[in-house]
Amino acid sequence: MSSGSAAIDVAAGDAARARQLQLTKPPGSLGRLEDLACWFAARWKNPVPPAPQCEVFVFAGDHGVAARGVSAFPQSVTGQMVGNFARGGAAINVLASLEGCRIEVVDVGVASDEPSPPGVRNERVRAGTRDLAATSAMTTEELSAALAVGARCARAAADRGTRLIIAGDMGIANSTSAACLICAFTGATPESVVGRGTGVDDAGLARKRDVVHMALARMARGGSPEPSRTLAELGGLEIAAIAGLYLESARLGVPVMLDGYISTAAALAAAAIEPGVVDWMLASHRSAEAGHRFALEKLQLEPLLDLRLRLGEGTGAALVLPIVRAALALHAKMATFGEAGVSGAIDDAK
Repeated sequence: MSSGSAAIDVAAGDAARARQLQLTKPPGSLGRLEDLACWFAARWKNPVPPAPQCEVFVFAGDHGVAARGVSAFPQSVTGQMVGNFARGGAAINVLASLEGCRIEVVDVGVASDEPSPPGVRNERVRAGTRDLAATSAMTTEELSAALAVGARCARAAADRGTRLIIAGDMGIANSTSAACLICAFTGATPESVVGRGTGVDDAGLARKRDVVHMALARMARGGSPEPSRTLAELGGLEIAAIAGLYLESARLGVPVMLDGYISTAAALAAAAIEPGVVDWMLASHRSAEAGHRFALEKLQLEPLLDLRLRLGEGTGAALVLPIVRAALALHAKMATFGEAGVSGAIDDAK
């Protein structure tokens, strides 16, 4: 995986903004839809960009910290849900099909002795991470392998002509790992970041916060680690794969749409490793998990939706695809004042 991020075409973005000022509407009246069209114009180097071909990758991995009772569901659910994804029965399958998106399920670290189900890409680095409260979740080599999985997925998508990528997640206890990463990269406290995840009760929430405190204290004893080491200490295999996808997508010049809590924790790690990747990220929605806002604020990204979602899988990002398509269609197909024979002096107070 190469370092660095592709350059943005500022001239194409400026040309798109100039076109917006000529469309038959008061300037700025389409709000963030105008911003979206210009954002894509700058990244696709086209002042009037077409609707993108999009792909969804769902990365699955288990977490050793699940043994500490931080989830309302047993770890076996990860593998069961991977099978559900492969059969097309999950929420993200439904939403991706509405948009005609290719979807690929990637087993990066499911805790199973069984092979990945048919239709699932087997990239298993190991059968789940270690308990992050007691030791490093991943070795340096395991982290590198997981990052490389995501990078390979990004390259394969780009080779297929994909111009927008969504990374989803599946992994019991991954909200505990994400909370650790968000605390580590933003400085926020576990009390403000740790949420109920799959729906733990009050006792489970208290255990989860204690575990995050333990993990952060353990890591602090080793000094201030570099970003990749923080990811190895506190992350998950699927989170690392998502970070690797973000890093490689930015290098290739392919925008990514962030989903929720887990994928944005991966984005924080990627941005700490290579700050330029943020220029290639769109935030789709604000999760119901309170800690998500700390990650978004650190990345300086404003989400487009807030539907109180907390599912993951890439579902929030998939819901934004019709908005992206609408923004680009309006930008490309609305008449200009000159084409319509309309005076440019429209009352923008309407």
